[in-house]
Amino acid sequence: MFVETYGNDVVRALNTGTLPFLENPPDGFTDYPLLSSRGCLHVASTEQLPLLDELLETMGRLSGNLRRIDASEVFERVPIMRRDVIAGAVVEPDSMDLDANALHQGFLKGCADRGGVLNLNTEVLSLTQNGGAWHAETRAGTFTAPIVINAAGAWADTIAQIAGLAPLGLIPKRRTVLTFLPPAEYNCNPWPLILDAEEKFYFKPSGGFLLVTPADETPCPPSDVQPEEIDVAIAIDRFQSNTCLTVDRIDHKWAGLRTFSPDMTPVVGMDNRSDGFFWLAGQGGYGFQTSSAMARSAAGLMTANKIPDDLIALGVDRDRLSPQRFCT
Repeated sequence: MFVETYGNDVVRALNTGTLPFLENPPDGFTDYPLLSSRGCLHVASTEQLPLLDELLETMGRLSGNLRRIDASEVFERVPIMRRDVIAGAVVEPDSMDLDANALHQGFLKGCADRGGVLNLNTEVLSLTQNGGAWHAETRAGTFTAPIVINAAGAWADTIAQIAGLAPLGLIPKRRTVLTFLPPAEYNCNPWPLILDAEEKFYFKPSGGFLLVTPADETPCPPSDVQPEEIDVAIAIDRFQSNTCLTVDRIDHKWAGLRTFSPDMTPVVGMDNRSDGFFWLAGQGGYGFQTSSAMARSAAGLMTANKIPDDLIALGVDRDRLSPQRFCT
Protein backbone atom coordinates (compact mmCIF):
# COMPACT_ATOMS: atom_id res chain seq x y z
CA MET A 1 0.00 0.00 0.00
CA PHE A 2 0.92 3.65 -0.43
CA VAL A 3 -0.44 5.48 2.62
CA GLU A 4 0.86 9.04 2.65
CA THR A 5 -0.06 9.55 6.33
CA TYR A 6 1.79 6.41 7.48
CA GLY A 7 4.85 6.81 9.70
CA ASN A 8 6.36 9.71 11.66
CA ASP A 9 6.89 13.20 10.26
CA VAL A 10 10.15 12.38 8.45
CA VAL A 11 8.70 9.23 6.92
CA ARG A 12 5.59 11.13 5.83
CA ALA A 13 7.81 13.71 4.12
CA LEU A 14 9.60 10.89 2.30
CA ASN A 15 6.21 9.42 1.33
CA THR A 16 5.12 12.74 -0.16
CA GLY A 17 8.46 13.13 -1.92
CA THR A 18 8.08 9.70 -3.52
CA LEU A 19 4.49 10.13 -4.73
CA PRO A 20 5.32 12.03 -7.97
CA PHE A 21 7.70 9.23 -9.01
CA LEU A 22 5.09 6.55 -8.32
CA GLU A 23 2.42 8.49 -10.21
CA ASN A 24 4.66 9.25 -13.21
CA PRO A 25 7.68 6.92 -13.35
CA PRO A 26 10.35 7.55 -16.02
CA ASP A 27 9.72 6.28 -19.54
CA GLY A 28 10.56 2.59 -19.81
CA PHE A 29 10.59 2.05 -16.04
CA THR A 30 7.54 -0.21 -16.08
CA ASP A 31 4.76 -1.38 -18.37
CA TYR A 32 2.23 -1.29 -15.53
CA PRO A 33 0.81 1.45 -13.30
CA LEU A 34 2.62 1.51 -9.97
CA LEU A 35 -0.43 2.85 -8.12
CA SER A 36 -4.12 1.96 -8.27
CA SER A 37 -7.15 2.99 -6.23
CA ARG A 38 -7.88 1.09 -3.03
CA GLY A 39 -8.67 3.32 -0.06
CA CYS A 40 -8.49 2.44 3.61
CA LEU A 41 -11.01 2.05 6.42
CA HIS A 42 -9.72 2.46 9.98
CA VAL A 43 -12.39 0.45 11.79
CA ALA A 44 -13.25 0.57 15.48
CA SER A 45 -15.38 -1.22 18.04
CA THR A 46 -17.42 0.83 20.52
CA GLU A 47 -14.48 0.81 22.96
CA GLN A 48 -12.11 1.96 20.22
CA LEU A 49 -14.20 4.91 18.96
CA PRO A 50 -12.08 7.50 20.84
CA LEU A 51 -9.11 6.32 18.76
CA LEU A 52 -10.92 7.46 15.62
CA ASP A 53 -11.20 10.95 17.09
CA GLU A 54 -7.45 10.92 17.74
CA LEU A 55 -6.81 9.72 14.20
CA LEU A 56 -8.90 12.52 12.71
CA GLU A 57 -7.10 15.07 14.85
CA THR A 58 -3.56 13.94 14.05
CA MET A 59 -3.88 12.67 10.49
CA GLY A 60 -6.55 15.14 9.44
CA ARG A 61 -3.88 17.83 9.39
CA LEU A 62 -2.00 15.80 6.78
CA SER A 63 -4.92 14.80 4.60
CA GLY A 64 -8.04 16.85 4.17
CA ASN A 65 -9.88 13.84 2.75
CA LEU A 66 -10.19 11.86 5.99
CA ARG A 67 -13.75 11.59 7.26
CA ARG A 68 -15.72 9.70 9.87
CA ILE A 69 -18.43 7.21 8.84
CA ASP A 70 -20.91 5.21 10.88
CA ALA A 71 -21.20 1.44 11.08
CA SER A 72 -23.91 1.20 8.41
CA GLU A 73 -21.58 2.66 5.78
CA VAL A 74 -18.83 0.28 6.86
CA PHE A 75 -21.16 -2.70 6.28
CA GLU A 76 -22.22 -1.27 2.92
CA ARG A 77 -18.60 -1.01 1.79
CA VAL A 78 -17.39 -4.30 3.32
CA PRO A 79 -20.37 -6.59 4.05
CA ILE A 80 -18.37 -9.24 5.92
CA MET A 81 -17.67 -6.96 8.92
CA ARG A 82 -19.44 -8.07 12.10
CA ARG A 83 -22.39 -5.87 12.98
CA ASP A 84 -22.09 -6.66 16.69
CA VAL A 85 -18.44 -5.53 16.77
CA ILE A 86 -17.79 -2.65 14.37
CA ALA A 87 -19.18 0.70 15.55
CA GLY A 88 -17.61 3.13 13.09
CA ALA A 89 -14.62 3.96 10.95
CA VAL A 90 -12.49 6.68 9.41
CA VAL A 91 -12.18 6.65 5.63
CA GLU A 92 -8.79 7.42 4.10
CA PRO A 93 -9.69 7.46 0.38
CA ASP A 94 -6.28 8.48 -0.96
CA SER A 95 -4.55 5.26 0.15
CA MET A 96 -3.56 3.22 -2.88
CA ASP A 97 -2.35 -0.20 -3.87
CA LEU A 98 1.34 -0.13 -4.76
CA ASP A 99 2.67 -2.72 -7.21
CA ALA A 100 5.78 -3.74 -5.26
CA ASN A 101 6.94 -6.22 -7.89
CA ALA A 102 6.71 -3.71 -10.75
CA LEU A 103 8.58 -1.12 -8.67
CA HIS A 104 11.27 -3.62 -7.71
CA GLN A 105 11.73 -4.84 -11.27
CA GLY A 106 11.88 -1.27 -12.56
CA PHE A 107 14.73 -0.39 -10.22
CA LEU A 108 16.56 -3.63 -11.08
CA LYS A 109 16.21 -2.87 -14.80
CA GLY A 110 17.49 0.66 -14.25
CA CYS A 111 20.52 -0.70 -12.40
CA ALA A 112 21.29 -3.19 -15.17
CA ASP A 113 20.83 -0.54 -17.90
CA ARG A 114 23.49 1.55 -16.17
CA GLY A 115 26.00 -1.30 -15.98
CA GLY A 116 25.15 -2.49 -12.50
CA VAL A 117 25.67 -6.18 -11.69
CA LEU A 118 23.65 -8.05 -9.08
CA ASN A 119 25.49 -10.82 -7.22
CA LEU A 120 23.13 -13.05 -5.25
CA ASN A 121 24.04 -15.47 -2.44
CA THR A 122 27.31 -13.60 -1.96
CA GLU A 123 27.94 -13.53 1.78
CA VAL A 124 30.36 -10.84 2.99
CA LEU A 125 33.11 -12.55 4.96
CA SER A 126 35.25 -9.50 5.71
CA LEU A 127 35.10 -5.78 4.99
CA THR A 128 38.31 -3.80 5.38
CA GLN A 129 39.60 -0.41 4.33
CA ASN A 130 43.01 -0.08 2.73
CA GLY A 131 44.56 2.47 0.39
CA GLY A 132 41.47 4.67 0.31
CA ALA A 133 39.19 1.83 -0.75
CA TRP A 134 36.97 -0.76 0.86
CA HIS A 135 37.66 -4.42 0.13
CA ALA A 136 34.80 -6.85 0.58
CA GLU A 137 35.86 -10.49 0.72
CA THR A 138 32.95 -12.70 -0.28
CA ARG A 139 32.29 -16.26 -1.33
CA ALA A 140 32.18 -14.96 -4.93
CA GLY A 141 35.52 -13.14 -4.76
CA THR A 142 36.75 -9.70 -3.71
CA PHE A 143 34.92 -6.48 -4.50
CA THR A 144 36.67 -3.10 -4.16
CA ALA A 145 35.16 0.39 -4.08
CA PRO A 146 35.81 3.76 -2.40
CA ILE A 147 32.30 3.75 -0.85
CA VAL A 148 30.34 0.95 0.77
CA ILE A 149 26.58 1.45 0.90
CA ASN A 150 25.25 -0.52 3.82
CA ALA A 151 21.76 -1.36 2.57
CA ALA A 152 21.70 -4.80 4.16
CA GLY A 153 18.27 -4.53 5.75
CA ALA A 154 18.04 -6.72 8.84
CA TRP A 155 21.78 -7.43 8.53
CA ALA A 156 22.86 -3.74 8.41
CA ASP A 157 24.24 -3.75 11.96
CA THR A 158 25.99 -7.05 11.22
CA ILE A 159 27.71 -5.53 8.18
CA ALA A 160 28.82 -2.56 10.29
CA GLN A 161 30.37 -4.89 12.84
CA ILE A 162 32.18 -6.81 10.09
CA ALA A 163 33.58 -3.41 9.01
CA GLY A 164 34.77 -2.79 12.57
CA LEU A 165 32.05 -0.30 13.52
CA ALA A 166 29.76 -0.46 16.53
CA PRO A 167 26.12 -1.22 15.61
CA LEU A 168 23.45 1.49 15.67
CA GLY A 169 20.83 -0.59 17.46
CA LEU A 170 18.66 -1.50 14.48
CA ILE A 171 15.85 -3.89 15.37
CA PRO A 172 14.52 -6.46 12.86
CA LYS A 173 10.87 -7.26 13.56
CA ARG A 174 8.94 -10.20 12.11
CA ARG A 175 5.64 -9.67 10.32
CA THR A 176 3.36 -12.56 9.36
CA VAL A 177 0.98 -12.68 6.41
CA LEU A 178 -1.48 -15.24 5.10
CA THR A 179 -3.89 -15.41 2.18
CA PHE A 180 -7.09 -17.37 1.72
CA LEU A 181 -9.85 -17.58 -0.88
CA PRO A 182 -13.08 -15.90 0.27
CA PRO A 183 -16.49 -17.45 -0.46
CA ALA A 184 -17.59 -17.09 -4.08
CA GLU A 185 -20.62 -14.97 -3.17
CA TYR A 186 -18.36 -12.08 -2.12
CA ASN A 187 -16.70 -9.89 -4.72
CA CYS A 188 -13.91 -8.60 -2.52
CA ASN A 189 -11.85 -6.90 -5.25
CA PRO A 190 -13.38 -3.40 -4.73
CA TRP A 191 -13.02 -3.52 -0.93
CA PRO A 192 -10.63 -1.09 0.76
CA LEU A 193 -7.84 -2.00 3.13
CA ILE A 194 -9.40 -2.70 6.53
CA LEU A 195 -7.15 -1.57 9.38
CA ASP A 196 -8.00 -2.02 13.06
CA ALA A 197 -7.93 1.26 15.00
CA GLU A 198 -5.24 -0.17 17.29
CA GLU A 199 -3.36 -1.74 14.35
CA LYS A 200 -3.82 -5.22 15.81
CA PHE A 201 -4.70 -6.63 12.39
CA TYR A 202 -5.48 -5.61 8.85
CA PHE A 203 -6.68 -7.26 5.67
CA LYS A 204 -7.13 -6.35 2.03
CA PRO A 205 -8.05 -7.93 -1.29
CA SER A 206 -5.05 -9.24 -3.21
CA GLY A 207 -5.38 -11.00 -6.56
CA GLY A 208 -8.75 -12.53 -5.77
CA PHE A 209 -7.65 -13.62 -2.30
CA LEU A 210 -7.88 -11.89 1.04
CA LEU A 211 -4.53 -11.04 2.60
CA VAL A 212 -4.55 -11.00 6.40
CA THR A 213 -1.92 -10.11 9.00
CA PRO A 214 -1.96 -9.72 12.79
CA ALA A 215 0.33 -6.70 12.27
CA ASP A 216 2.88 -8.45 14.50
CA GLU A 217 6.19 -6.75 15.27
CA THR A 218 8.23 -9.43 17.00
CA PRO A 219 11.93 -8.56 17.47
CA CYS A 220 14.17 -11.35 16.19
CA PRO A 221 17.72 -11.79 14.91
CA PRO A 222 18.52 -11.36 11.20
CA SER A 223 17.46 -14.54 9.44
CA ASP A 224 15.36 -16.01 6.67
CA VAL A 225 12.31 -15.95 8.91
CA GLN A 226 9.38 -18.31 8.60
CA PRO A 227 5.83 -17.77 9.88
CA GLU A 228 5.22 -18.97 13.42
CA GLU A 229 2.04 -20.99 13.92
CA ILE A 230 1.02 -18.85 16.90
CA ASP A 231 1.13 -15.70 14.76
CA VAL A 232 -0.90 -17.38 12.02
CA ALA A 233 -3.45 -18.44 14.65
CA ILE A 234 -3.61 -14.91 16.07
CA ALA A 235 -4.18 -13.48 12.59
CA ILE A 236 -7.06 -15.87 11.95
CA ASP A 237 -8.61 -15.24 15.37
CA ARG A 238 -8.53 -11.45 14.99
CA PHE A 239 -9.92 -11.63 11.46
CA GLN A 240 -12.73 -14.00 12.45
CA SER A 241 -13.55 -11.94 15.55
CA ASN A 242 -14.23 -8.89 13.38
CA THR A 243 -15.87 -10.50 10.34
CA CYS A 244 -18.52 -13.11 9.61
CA LEU A 245 -16.11 -15.32 7.65
CA THR A 246 -14.34 -18.48 8.78
CA VAL A 247 -10.87 -19.27 7.47
CA ASP A 248 -11.14 -22.94 6.60
CA ARG A 249 -8.06 -23.17 4.41
CA ILE A 250 -4.93 -21.07 4.16
CA ASP A 251 -3.63 -20.81 0.62
CA HIS A 252 -0.28 -19.29 1.46
CA LYS A 253 1.57 -17.95 4.49
CA TRP A 254 4.89 -16.24 4.91
CA ALA A 255 6.84 -13.88 7.13
CA GLY A 256 9.38 -11.13 6.59
CA LEU A 257 11.59 -8.80 8.57
CA ARG A 258 10.92 -5.07 8.81
CA THR A 259 13.96 -3.37 10.33
CA PHE A 260 13.56 -0.21 12.41
CA SER A 261 15.99 2.22 13.97
CA PRO A 262 15.49 3.06 17.67
CA ASP A 263 13.54 6.24 16.76
CA MET A 264 11.57 4.60 13.90
CA THR A 265 13.23 6.90 11.33
CA PRO A 266 15.39 5.59 8.47
CA VAL A 267 19.17 5.91 8.67
CA VAL A 268 20.73 7.60 5.64
CA GLY A 269 24.20 9.15 5.49
CA MET A 270 27.94 8.77 5.88
CA ASP A 271 29.30 7.34 9.11
CA ASN A 272 31.77 9.86 10.53
CA ARG A 273 33.61 7.04 12.28
CA SER A 274 34.95 5.63 9.01
CA ASP A 275 35.54 7.22 5.57
CA GLY A 276 33.33 5.94 2.79
CA PHE A 277 30.90 3.90 4.91
CA PHE A 278 27.37 4.98 3.99
CA TRP A 279 24.19 3.84 5.75
CA LEU A 280 20.91 3.22 3.91
CA ALA A 281 18.95 1.22 6.44
CA GLY A 282 16.14 1.13 8.98
CA GLN A 283 13.37 1.56 6.42
CA GLY A 284 10.95 -0.46 8.54
CA GLY A 285 7.61 -0.97 6.82
CA TYR A 286 8.01 2.13 4.68
CA GLY A 287 10.62 1.07 2.11
CA PHE A 288 8.52 0.86 -1.04
CA GLN A 289 6.47 3.98 -0.43
CA THR A 290 9.56 6.08 0.43
CA SER A 291 11.82 4.49 -2.20
CA SER A 292 12.36 7.35 -4.64
CA ALA A 293 12.85 10.04 -1.99
CA MET A 294 15.14 7.77 0.02
CA ALA A 295 17.22 7.05 -3.10
CA ARG A 296 17.41 10.72 -4.05
CA SER A 297 18.37 11.66 -0.49
CA ALA A 298 21.12 9.04 -0.49
CA ALA A 299 22.41 10.09 -3.91
CA GLY A 300 22.41 13.76 -2.91
CA LEU A 301 24.29 13.10 0.31
CA MET A 302 26.87 10.95 -1.45
CA THR A 303 27.49 13.22 -4.44
CA ALA A 304 26.86 16.75 -3.14
CA ASN A 305 26.69 16.24 0.63
CA LYS A 306 23.13 17.58 0.71
CA ILE A 307 19.54 16.45 0.36
CA PRO A 308 17.71 17.77 -2.74
CA ASP A 309 16.01 21.11 -2.10
CA ASP A 310 12.49 19.89 -2.91
CA LEU A 311 12.79 17.18 -0.25
CA ILE A 312 14.17 19.65 2.29
CA ALA A 313 11.10 21.82 1.63
CA LEU A 314 8.89 18.83 2.48
CA GLY A 315 10.67 18.32 5.79
CA VAL A 316 13.35 15.73 5.02
CA ASP A 317 16.05 16.71 7.52
CA ARG A 318 19.56 15.29 7.07
CA ASP A 319 20.19 15.40 10.83
CA ARG A 320 17.05 13.33 11.48
CA LEU A 321 18.35 10.73 8.99
CA SER A 322 22.04 10.82 9.95
CA PRO A 323 23.62 7.74 11.56
CA GLN A 324 25.49 10.10 13.90
CA ARG A 325 22.39 10.41 16.06
CA PHE A 326 23.07 6.88 17.31
CA CYS A 327 26.87 7.10 17.53
CA THR A 328 28.46 7.72 20.90
